[in-house]
Amino acid sequence: MPGGIWTGLQKHWDPKVLAATKVSAADVVKSPEQGAATSVLLATAPELDGVSGRYFEDCHEAAVVDRITDGLHGVLPWALDPAAAERLWDVSVALLDAEARARR
Repeated sequence: MPGGIWTGLQKHWDPKVLAATKVSAADVVKSPEQGAATSVLLATAPELDGVSGRYFEDCHEAAVVDRITDGLHGVLPWALDPAAAERLWDVSVALLDAEARARR
């Protein structure tokens, strides 16, 4: 989870909504470099080689929580369910296969 990052994607927002969001989220928004830090760590840290199916934020494994209270931290148990992940993978592959067949 990179967290909230201001990028060029926000150019598509309504300017008034963007201005208000920038004010309300000023204390939680990260730079692109800060946002990339967790992904870079996971891609390069030898001690995490082979680690899969876990949720990381702010360069550490997130706590499993019963409820997300601040909208930013923690992971709900259902998000780590390996059976659900397998079903999601299977459905995604089937949809991609169906799209590829439709283009032929």
